[in-house]
Amino acid sequence: MAASNSTGDITHDFPGFFKVYKDGRIERYWDTDYVPPGEDSETGVKSKDVVISPESGVKARIFLPEISSNTTNTKSSSEVHKLSLVVHYHGGGFCIGSPFASAFHVFLAALATQANAIVISIDYRLAPEHLLPIAYEDSMAGLQWVAKHSNGQGPEPWLNQYADLGRVTLAGESAGANLAHYAAVQAGATGLAGLKITRLLIVHPYFGTKEPDVFYKYMCPTSSGADDDPKLNPGADPNLLKLKCDKVLVCVAEKDRLKGRGVSYYEAMKKCGWGGSVDFYETKGEDHCFHFFKPTSENIAPLMKRMIDFIVQTGN
Repeated sequence: MAASNSTGDITHDFPGFFKVYKDGRIERYWDTDYVPPGEDSETGVKSKDVVISPESGVKARIFLPEISSNTTNTKSSSEVHKLSLVVHYHGGGFCIGSPFASAFHVFLAALATQANAIVISIDYRLAPEHLLPIAYEDSMAGLQWVAKHSNGQGPEPWLNQYADLGRVTLAGESAGANLAHYAAVQAGATGLAGLKITRLLIVHPYFGTKEPDVFYKYMCPTSSGADDDPKLNPGADPNLLKLKCDKVLVCVAEKDRLKGRGVSYYEAMKKCGWGGSVDFYETKGEDHCFHFFKPTSENIAPLMKRMIDFIVQTGN
């Protein structure tokens, strides 16, 4: 974290996220570390980084679980059985975090192993340097890039060879859950072809607060920061019924100050009549995204199992 000259130079301060100085400098409270892609010797998971958009510089990290001889398709011993695909959006208040950071890398590698699925996490551009709705645009661009592989001739060989685009889960935690929901709605509203989103995994979602959200409004000047913004209140979204997936799982934590917004989201999805089913899972005694902040918690394993069971389900 960069040193500051004087606290008097600060024009905006959002504790836990970033400070803004009069000269335009941004100082984050958390440094994002970097883990290079590669192969995990214990699990066999391989990872690589790919460029989603040369114009914007947006990248993604892909995780491929170990491919063994018993994954061959029964039609032909030379044809590899394709795996379901998880498209992930990381949390961090739209302004911190990256799939290249150690906490997310470890989580996503575990997700790929336990679900036996390919996982791709989109490294969308961060606010406030890139004001919202840029993160939303990057998130959708990532999904559109994935859809380019539907004919097996996309730019990424791992997706061409191993990904079943008929079994796609969109997933995210906190702000990433907000982005995953947005991408699922936009996929339906725009008629995105080339993939079938079967699952939407919403973990400890960030959908603003009860009061007008000054933090969100600073990052998104075009937003009111209140419930009339459909990005903060999906129930107010006229496109909500176009949500493109079969099932939604909403996970909340009992002590999370954002729990109420997650419950409201769950209730809105139950009532709106979008045509799919929605489930709910609450972790007692824990706070927001504890599975990242409390790596020794005994509640992580049950939460991971619930997420994995949701991802690996087949059919409607």
